[in-house]
Amino acid sequence: MGVNERTQCAHYHSERDIIAIKFKCCDAFYACIQCHNETAGHAPVVWGRAERSTEAILCGNCYHTLSIAAYLACHNTCPQCQAAFNPGCANHYDLYFEM
Repeated sequence: MGVNERTQCAHYHSERDIIAIKFKCCDAFYACIQCHNETAGHAPVVWGRAERSTEAILCGNCYHTLSIAAYLACHNTCPQCQAAFNPGCANHYDLYFEM
């Protein structure tokens, strides 16, 4: 699938594109929805609002896992290692999480 050790993929690979998201539908981490769609063989399912405590975000810098709620509230910075996350990801939250 072409994901490096920092979870950067062919679709998103800037210095700040360092998260992976666990998909509810298959309980597996993917670097982005395109990576999921190219390899999973099924349609993605978004995490519901009631599931915000689920640890579904992986920091590709320190490999700390964040809950969805913690990720949405982290101001684009890993609370464990302070690595910067891409603020542009907010434009795609609805592809992963019920907003």
